[in-house]
Amino acid sequence: MSNLPDYKFRVGLITATIWKNDNFYSVDFTRSYKDAQGDWHSTQSFAHADLLNISKCAERAENWIARKTNDQA
Repeated sequence: MSNLPDYKFRVGLITATIWKNDNFYSVDFTRSYKDAQGDWHSTQSFAHADLLNISKCAERAENWIARKTNDQA
């Protein structure tokens, strides 16, 4: 994996980060939240209310990766 992601986008509090590996792409999903002091953090733990935004991010990531791999073919 490189140090910088190939692409990153958000839907609500969910962020999808797409990484280019040797012969494939991988995707990380995180959820942003504020702690009691008002500081922002991220987690890879999701609540029921996050699932729709995760699915939207997954679909957008799949579309982005498909376009990139078609452009490289």
